Parts: sequence; C-alpha cells; structure tokens
Amino acid sequence: MNVQEIRQIAHLQGIQTDNKDKLKLIRAIQHIEGNFECYGTALQGSCDQANCLWRKDCLSLPRFTQIIDEMAEVG
Repeated sequence: MNVQEIRQIAHLQGIQTDNKDKLKLIRAIQHIEGNFECYGTALQGSCDQANCLWRKDCLSLPRFTQIIDEMAEVG
C-alpha cells in the first residue's frame, strides 16, 4: 500500500496526516482502531497479529526499522 492510500485511510479515521511519514500514519491508524501500535517493530520476522492489515508490509521491512524509529524519537 502506498503512502497516498494510507493517508486516505487515516483521513477517513479522522487522523491529521500533515507531516507524518508512513510509519507514523500506520501507527496512528492502529491506535485509533484499538490495536497495538507496533508497525515496524516485528523483530526476527515474528508477529502474532495475524489479522493486522499491515502485517505483510510490516514483516517485509528491514529489521533495523525499530532502531531507526527509536533514534528519531531521541534526536
């Protein structure tokens, strides 16, 4: 799913999409839906959220995504 499609989903959920990248948009959608805000954190290709809309995309991300995300929060 591309970022524009994700922005449309976020907009329908009432989420402000300005200045949010794909990772933050998906996590905001997960939050609104009452799910874990875990997109991009599946380490070693392991995920127990079988019904998650983002699962396939998430598991295809490089394993270092979580480290990059944590570094962005600090800096």
